Amino acid sequence: MLALARKVNQSIVIDNNIEVTLLEIKGDQVKIGINAPKSVPIYRKEIYEQIQEENKQAAKADVDVKALKNLFSVEVK
Repeated sequence: MLALARKVNQSIVIDNNIEVTLLEIKGDQVKIGINAPKSVPIYRKEIYEQIQEENKQAAKADVDVKALKNLFSVEVK
């Protein structure tokens, strides 16, 4: 992990197109701003972990292929 010291309104740049700016420090909270292309997904870590877990559970689920094809009006032979 890279640890950096920044002051309010100072930024770091990641991969030439993502800018992270320290916006405010209030007590034990730090507010940051992230400027990135719309194609770059940005999640809070706890949400990202929840998405990953749900994807794992979905991958384990049994899939009724006939029902799925019927859902999309694909003829099953």
